[in-house]
Order: sequence, then structure tokens, then C-alpha cells
Amino acid sequence: MNNVDAVVIGSGPNGLVAAATLADAGWDVAVVEAQPTPGGAVRSAELVPGFTSDLFSAFYPLSTVSPALRGLDLESHGLRWSHAPSALGHARSAADEDAPVIHPDPADTAADLERRQPGDGAAWTALVEQWHDIKEPLLSTLFSPFPPVRGPSRLLRQLGTAESLRLARFLLLPARRMAHELFRSEAARLLLLGNAMHADTPPDAPGSGVMGYILTMLAQDSGYPVPVGGAGELSAAMVRRAEHAGVRFYYGDAVTGIDVRSGRAVGVRTASGGRYTARRAVIADVSAPALYGSLLPDHAVPARVRADLAHFEWDTPVLKVNYALSQKIPWRSPSLNGAGTVHLGADDNGLVHWMADLTTGTVPSSPFLLFGQMTTADPTRSAEGTESAWAYTHLPRDITDDASADLLAARVDDVLEAHAPGFSERVVGRVVQRPSDLEAADANLVGGAVNGGTAQLHQQLIFRPGPGTSRSETPVQGLYLGSASAHPGGGVHGVSGLNAARAALGEDGPRGWLRRRTSRAVIDMLSKGPIP
Repeated sequence: MNNVDAVVIGSGPNGLVAAATLADAGWDVAVVEAQPTPGGAVRSAELVPGFTSDLFSAFYPLSTVSPALRGLDLESHGLRWSHAPSALGHARSAADEDAPVIHPDPADTAADLERRQPGDGAAWTALVEQWHDIKEPLLSTLFSPFPPVRGPSRLLRQLGTAESLRLARFLLLPARRMAHELFRSEAARLLLLGNAMHADTPPDAPGSGVMGYILTMLAQDSGYPVPVGGAGELSAAMVRRAEHAGVRFYYGDAVTGIDVRSGRAVGVRTASGGRYTARRAVIADVSAPALYGSLLPDHAVPARVRADLAHFEWDTPVLKVNYALSQKIPWRSPSLNGAGTVHLGADDNGLVHWMADLTTGTVPSSPFLLFGQMTTADPTRSAEGTESAWAYTHLPRDITDDASADLLAARVDDVLEAHAPGFSERVVGRVVQRPSDLEAADANLVGGAVNGGTAQLHQQLIFRPGPGTSRSETPVQGLYLGSASAHPGGGVHGVSGLNAARAALGEDGPRGWLRRRTSRAVIDMLSKGPIP
């Protein structure tokens, strides 16, 4: 039996941030991880000898602006970042020989867009200037526990009431509407729309625009960085940082239950029969359905919370195809040669049709792809002149069987061959990761869902993971949800773990009595109510 101040369940980025934060405060912390290696969905491996592949996430624009990761000073623990010559590009069709890209210098991006459509260059410049004005308070709003206070207050003081309302309207726009209000050309619109499709929100749904806006501006502001040596190097640096603070890690032993006594979490049990006693807190870097549905005893979960979680919606299943290529990719559009991230397979209308397929249970015949040229972004990934690459797309909601995944993977190959004739001849290794493979490698990726639950508006902010449960605190005292299922949601930023750790620190000890009482009162109120 291990007796510690805090047990962290899971060693994904949120769990690692939570562990380091608690250890920095002087707590004795144990991290218990089901897999034999740390990192959650931030890992890499040589799937093909000589080619480093990122197994899940790959580009990290949110990581470099996240207060959770920036506060750990990971560069002092061996982390190094690399950038592709250009952050991203979007081919409008398979015949596109002049795909738009986001250049490192915003003036170059603006000039390229102006060349295509007079007025769009000035619109891009104005958008970048707006971003620089609101970046800090907007990101503070995004990354703060819900409800955020400082970020919105600063925006209100900075912009005034009228402009703040205009900004709120802008951020709530559907991505398609936002792109059409901002730009006149499809080339410029697709730079934003492709980024909006990194989430599972339809481009014509309210709130889908904010993801496209933030990712597009981060691509222009700081690029889409990757860890030198592979995604696993980001996790390795986080582990070294946590161990430096005194955190102990236990791998290859899944937590199977959380012990609750007198309404308080007091420890965890593992598959091997191990027990870890938690004197102060348990931080769960697990999905909300797993926490409330299997890890906690029935008596510890209020019936209202259990009923709300019955409506929890996962994001659409992911299919990922990893490639090892003997030569660089022969794009029809030379502008894509230097892009780390490439969007393919759908124009403006095509994105709507693709999302309609996912909504109606149709395996897309021509899927929209996010494509990563990893050696272009980081030359250490494979030998000079070769390319380690991957394609990422989605299956329809609730379709996760291997046969459908294999069918879609073949169509992914077809899309790539159409945009880069001769692509298939250069493939020397190909590994498909189906939804079943993703979940087997990380239990949080249920059915291949990589976002911890849908990013649509009905399951964000105060509704994430359920109505009124958007903060890290749970109905069980001393237990905190610190995963992508909690606000602010998916993405490699570690903020959900940071919020959970700060909540545990704030409620601990005699000085935390008021916060504990307030939290309990709010949770008790929200946990009650009729169950339909």
C-alpha cells in the first residue's frame, strides 16, 4: 500500500501538469498509469524502422501559449521545438496547383491573399492586428476555470461595451459564416475553415468559428510547432519535470476503482490488487463517463449527475493512417511542399457535405483530411529526402468497426494520390490506426474520440461534461476531474489538469474551509432536481 498526499490517475498531459503542480506545492504525489509508458495521447514510436511517427497528436499550437505548460519551463528539462517552413496550407481541390498557405510573416500571407482577391490581404492584416490586441485576455478567458472573470473583465475594459458585444457575436459565429464575413475568396476562407474542422463542430453550427479563428491566428502568430524527436519528447520532458519535483510514477497498472469514505475520496485500487491511499486528493485524468460510470461506487454519484452523464456525447471517431515515404510528397501544388499541416479533400461546400456524411452515418467517399508532413516540420523524424507523414480523418458518429475503418483508410489513400500523383509509389511503410486501436492504446479515446467529448456548444463551457459540472470539483469531496472531459476541453494544453490541481490546493487545509463549503453547496444544488 502506498500512502501519499495525492493520487493522479493517468499520465496524459493533464495528469502530468496536475502532478507537477501539486508536487511544486510540497505534496507527495503518485501517478498511476494503465499503459507501460507515459503520455496518454502524446506519444511517438517507430512504426516503420527509421521513421518516427506520432501515434496520436502531432502539432501543438495550444501548448506554446498554455499557461499550464509554459509555467513548467519544459525547455529546461530537454524539450526543443521545431517548425515547418510554413504552418499550413489548404488545397481547394485535387486539381489545385496554387494552394493557399500561411507563411511565417503575416505580410507574406496577406500579399498572397491579396494577389488572389483584392481586399483579402487587408482583411487578413486587420484580423491579425485584432488578434494581437485581444490575444492575452482571450486566451486567459479560454484557459481559466469556468466561469472566467479576469479575461472577460480585461476585454471589457480594453474594448468597451459595444466592441465587446461585437467580439462576442464574432466568436459565436458558425465557421462558415465567419469566413464569409471576413473574406471574399475561397482561398482565404479555407485557411480558417480547415482549422475549424480540427474539432467536430459542423461549420454551419454556432460556435464553430472560434476554433477556426484561434487556430488560424496561432498558426500565423507562432506557427504549428512540433517537439524535436517526436511527440513523446513532450511527454518525456513533462515526466522529467514532474520527477524533478518529487512525483513518483507507477506504470502498467490500471486504476479500477476509487475508494470513497464518508463522502470523500480516500484512495484508489488497481487491476494488480494494489492500493494507494490519498490523504488529500485524487485527480482523475480520465473521461467523465469512466469516472462516474465505473470508477466511483454507485452510492457516491448523485442520481441527477448520473442521468446527465447518460447524455454525454463523444466526438466523432478518428481514423489515422501513418506513412513512411522514400521521397518527399509530389504535390500538384508546390506551395504545399513546405507546409507542416496540409488540409485536403474538401472545398468550402465540400466541408459541409463531409460533415453531413458524418452526421448521417455515411462513410465519406472523399474524406476531408488533416495531413502532417512531420519530417518537413522536424528533420529528425526520418532520413534526409524522405518523409514521415500521417493522415487523420473521421468516421461517422457511432461507426467504429474495423471494416468501415479499413474502407475509409483506402479512400484516404485515394485522396492523397489525387492531390499528389505518384504518392503511392513512394510509400515504403503504412500503418493504420483504427478507432479500436486508438482506444486500446489509451482508454480515454473511447471509440476513437480524441477530444474527450464533442466540442459542440451544447457540451462546452458550463455544460462540460454535464450541466453545471464545468469546474474540476466533483460531488465527491477530495476528487477532481482533470481531463479533456472537463473545461476547457480537448487539445494538448494541460489546463484541465492545472485547474484540478489548483482546486485541490484551494480546498485543502483549514484555510480552504470556505471554498469547500461553497463548492459543496453549489455542487449539491446542481446535483439535485427531477430526473426525466
